[in-house]
Amino acid sequence: MVFLIAGCTFGRPELYYPSGITLNPKTGDIYVSDSSNNRIMQYRYPYESSWGTVVAGGNGYGYNNTQLSNPVGLYFDSSTNSLLIANKDAHNIVRWVLGASNWTLVAGSNNGIQGTTSTLLSFPNDVILDSMGNIYVADGGNSRVQFFLAGQSNGTTIAGVTATPGGNAILLSSP
Repeated sequence: MVFLIAGCTFGRPELYYPSGITLNPKTGDIYVSDSSNNRIMQYRYPYESSWGTVVAGGNGYGYNNTQLSNPVGLYFDSSTNSLLIANKDAHNIVRWVLGASNWTLVAGSNNGIQGTTSTLLSFPNDVILDSMGNIYVADGGNSRVQFFLAGQSNGTTIAGVTATPGGNAILLSSP
């Protein structure tokens, strides 16, 4: 059996380039990054409706802390009831506490500046969090994976070579 959890049928609001998904393991709710609509949608378990609720962004494209800019990767942090969002075009990772009206910066720039230094990102594609609160970022534009100790803004490259794309055992191409 296949169920429509998110998306639409004719005449309903649509997801426009959904590119990330995460799950709240306590409730079963899923969250989808609706990239081209610059928002994160929530679909409540038991998925009786394909209508979602905007829980982050949805205020147009931009760098303001109430806006998202092509959000892609998502991670649900159950310890803080929040979403970590790879905010691709803003070149940052942000935390959006569910129920809040804005995000806080976790890694990268808060004004859309990209770069190759240990504190900047370039088109991040995904983010995960380990049990110690450390953050791992697939920094696509820099062809690397960055590791951030919990609460720190300086990252360490743990895979790839900064701004050197490739496809061998050492180099990555837009992870």
